[in-house]
Amino acid sequence: MVAISQQPSKMTIEEYLKWEPLQELRYEYVNGEILAMTDGTIPHNDIALNFYTALRPHLRARGCRVNVSDVKVQFDTGNIYYYPDVIVSCDPQDLNARKFIQNPKIIAEVLSPGTSSKDRGEKFTNYLTIPSLQEYLLIDSEKISVERYCRGEGRMWLYYPYTEGDIITLSGIEFELNIALLYEGVMFGAESGLN
Repeated sequence: MVAISQQPSKMTIEEYLKWEPLQELRYEYVNGEILAMTDGTIPHNDIALNFYTALRPHLRARGCRVNVSDVKVQFDTGNIYYYPDVIVSCDPQDLNARKFIQNPKIIAEVLSPGTSSKDRGEKFTNYLTIPSLQEYLLIDSEKISVERYCRGEGRMWLYYPYTEGDIITLSGIEFELNIALLYEGVMFGAESGLN
């Protein structure tokens, strides 16, 4: 684990945008508060990369982009910057973006014991306020389980759970993925030993 140097607990947006690129760690920004990102696990990383690898060829043909882990989302209000595990945008403004994505179509967070409550709570609530967002996925890294939230009519969000043997459908980009491909090569709990 990398030792975290002293960081200010509060910053303006301008201070954060100048300060954060100079840090060794990544930091999210929520209404002036600076939050250090936690280290991920190998299963967490493998799942995010499997998802990215499956999406990329499909999205390139559609003029969309997909990014993993190190790209942040900027909210319309400018008060929040998160680093989703996987983010998809088809917005022309985002296709040439260099610092952050502003109009995501799909966001996926890979859940781990340390991040699950934040991904299901604060992040979930905030992500659903992004006008361009069509689908939000919560992908479990401890077992084969995916939860998909899809924008419905008005303020309604539809819930779709997936488990072993299922095909995940992403209607916003007309894409289907066998859940087995998402978890390909992923070792769970006791299977992975102490490494």
